[in-house]
Amino acid sequence: MTDIFALPPATTSGTTSEGTAWSRFGALTDQAPIVLIHGVGMQQAYWAPQVNSLSQDYCVVTYDMWGHGSTPANALAVNLADFTHQLVELLDELNTTKAHVVGHSMGALVALDCGIHFPQRTASITLLNAVFDRTEEQRAPVLRRAHDLAENGVMKIDQTLERWFGTPEETPYPQAEALSRRLLESVNPAGYANAYMIFASADDAQKETLASLTIPATFATGDGDPNSTPAMSQAMADIAPHGHAIILHNQRHMMSLTDPETVTDIIRQTVLKADSGGQL
Repeated sequence: MTDIFALPPATTSGTTSEGTAWSRFGALTDQAPIVLIHGVGMQQAYWAPQVNSLSQDYCVVTYDMWGHGSTPANALAVNLADFTHQLVELLDELNTTKAHVVGHSMGALVALDCGIHFPQRTASITLLNAVFDRTEEQRAPVLRRAHDLAENGVMKIDQTLERWFGTPEETPYPQAEALSRRLLESVNPAGYANAYMIFASADDAQKETLASLTIPATFATGDGDPNSTPAMSQAMADIAPHGHAIILHNQRHMMSLTDPETVTDIIRQTVLKADSGGQL
């Protein structure tokens, strides 16, 4: 029986000239591949449930963002655009003209930035648990955590996991919690702090340009996510000309792991409709 929380063997893997570690799963086809971008503190292994399913029908690419997994921290990557250029550089090195880009949390910010500024490279975007235009009240605790990381290097893993899954005694998702704990405990502290600061401050980076998004876009989150709220996903979908919002019930920030079948289906449906030229 397949362990959906373990990545299958990659078809091929490597490192770009800039140092980005990547893996490709499934067979190369004439279709645009699906590129999966993890969030702060995670790495390629985060996408195991989606890779196990999607790679049966699509070419799927995962990679480690700067300072995560097997990709070293990059002192020059100090804003969202730098992380977007990491993605575009990867597409270039893989000779990929266009891709369906899927991002979770900060990875969703990268996916959106790519869709807006590089639409010719982006077939569709699926944003999972994205943040958008936080209020001052919403931004304050995130910035406090970011500054705490930058100044003291304190990650507070247990508190993070409790926000995502509940306490260890009550969580119905022990495998998801265990995988997330393992990834958080292995992360590069400097890379984590740098990415978290960008995540904390870039939620309004596309506020003025979102209306110019020309590609199909799905914005999905959980109704129990207090930071990447349903209101944020709906607001983005309302502004994006080809946007569509989906809210999962009884799910929090890590719904890719806690409701993997539904999330994978959301990705699959976005890709299918975009490839067929249909509306989301």
